Amino acid sequence: MDPLLLLVGVGIVSILCQLLAYRLKLPAILPLLVAGILLGPVFSVLDPDLLFGDLLFPIISLSVAIILFEGALTLRFQDLGHHGSMVRNLCSVGALVTWGVITPTAYFALGVSWQMAFLFGAIITVTGPTVIVPMLRTVRPSVKVANILRWEGIIIDPVGALLAVLVFEFIIASAQPLQHTLQLFGMVLASGFGIGAAVGFALSWVLRKNWIPHYLTNTAVLTIMLGAFALSNALAHESGLLCVTVMGIWMANSKDLDVSDILEFKETLSVLLISGLFILLAARIDLASIIAIGSGAAVLLVVILFIARPVSAFISSIGTDLTWRETALISWIAPRGIVAAAVSSLFALKLEALGFDGAELLVPMVFLVIVTTVFLQSLTAKPIARMLGVTAPSPSGVLIFGASSFARAFAKLLKEKNINVLLADTNWDAIRQARMDNLDTYYGNPISEHARLTLELSSYGKVLVLSPYKQLNPLVTYHFEDIIGKGKVFGLTHGEQSKTASHKVSESYAKKLGLFKEGVTYSKLASLMSKGATIKSTKISEAFTFEDYQEEYGNRAIPLCSIDPNGRTYINNLGSELTIKPDWEIVSLVSPEEPK
Repeated sequence: MDPLLLLVGVGIVSILCQLLAYRLKLPAILPLLVAGILLGPVFSVLDPDLLFGDLLFPIISLSVAIILFEGALTLRFQDLGHHGSMVRNLCSVGALVTWGVITPTAYFALGVSWQMAFLFGAIITVTGPTVIVPMLRTVRPSVKVANILRWEGIIIDPVGALLAVLVFEFIIASAQPLQHTLQLFGMVLASGFGIGAAVGFALSWVLRKNWIPHYLTNTAVLTIMLGAFALSNALAHESGLLCVTVMGIWMANSKDLDVSDILEFKETLSVLLISGLFILLAARIDLASIIAIGSGAAVLLVVILFIARPVSAFISSIGTDLTWRETALISWIAPRGIVAAAVSSLFALKLEALGFDGAELLVPMVFLVIVTTVFLQSLTAKPIARMLGVTAPSPSGVLIFGASSFARAFAKLLKEKNINVLLADTNWDAIRQARMDNLDTYYGNPISEHARLTLELSSYGKVLVLSPYKQLNPLVTYHFEDIIGKGKVFGLTHGEQSKTASHKVSESYAKKLGLFKEGVTYSKLASLMSKGATIKSTKISEAFTFEDYQEEYGNRAIPLCSIDPNGRTYINNLGSELTIKPDWEIVSLVSPEEPK
């Protein structure tokens, strides 16, 4: 088949797999794996070795380098402590326990060398957010458990990858006599850590000085990172992966350096690379080699699922405030992802070329672990969470996009009523003021890849779009409608909907507007706040009815929502009557009385 058609076909299939996973709320790794196996060993349509020839190895190497660098950019040392001792323990002691349990099991069950067993154990310590986050949306565990699992996946990505890289480098060096082995391994460490730290420091300094134009920043960082990868490999064989991991960690922890734009660019690139790369890697799988592993594979999977992870989780929970039920659920949810697949495939290629025994089993076993953990845990995690009683309650919180003075005042009142509120905005000044008001915030685009990985949305049942960003508001609306459901995302009108030109606002989007009723726009709310309007909560009772409320405030009040005695909010929106009953509260924006 024409190589051009194959390359384009891989790209199209990868995007279709991503869309399918997004719609079905599944980890994208599952449809990508199935597509790769169907295109490769089943129907023999795609042969990556024939398609790329000698370029296959460099392409995989550069792709893995970018993936590891992107993962390392998310590792901030303060997160190890900021997100609790359980996360810190899982990513340190827990990873070592997992490695220590899996390594001897792989040696005895698979009959591989200790070298391959140590490398396999190191690779399997990595979980990853790309498989954890979609699973959490389906399972909806308690907020504490969800935060622990999500942050473990983000932090263990570069930590586990770094461990695997170090083990791999030692195995490569061990092919030489002992003295030469130590010398080579020392050179690898010196080159990887030295060049990674030096380039990370220099690039961070250059970016802080704004010496690179903004439009060139992402391209320059990518090019310099790949240059550091190639240079490190040239100075010490196979030290490049260690170099880019150290470089990313250094930049992530550099003072006064904002890597959010770089990270967003790398996330976009990583999605493309992960999608295409995983199909290519899956297409190279030899199904016969998986079958040939035999009963040893079953023993290894049982140990990984029922011994290694539970022991790791329960040891990590010592000294924390987690209950045994919460720890039990954490011990069950640990799917492996793309980093394990990509790293194992790259290492297997290199080790096979160098003639290491057992290297051919590395990829089949890692892929078997990925499929088993993702498939089995996706199916069973939700009923297990229900059985343990650690599922999150029905979402009653409110996520507000836009942190204007009105949005902050509204959020403060809802918080006083014990309603969970999160403010998201791309305006730093607005977010800073919200933080000064002790409100929960997210600084950035709430529909970005970073937000998808880091925001815990299970407790939010409504989204209010209160921002002035007319180009971004529709995207936010459709994004959250797909996540939490239609009829739960509300946006401000742009004025009289009937007078809005059809080419400016689509009909389907216009129907979703009307928050706080017709005619309530962003500018109107801002104007009222500047004139001294305040947000008040009024208790409705048989002694003070809603009619009394209307008579008291008249046209000075714009009803925003009502709150029932159980703390559930009902948003005032065009097309639906605001529910108000005795013992309920009505929240309104009240303008000051005009002087008589």
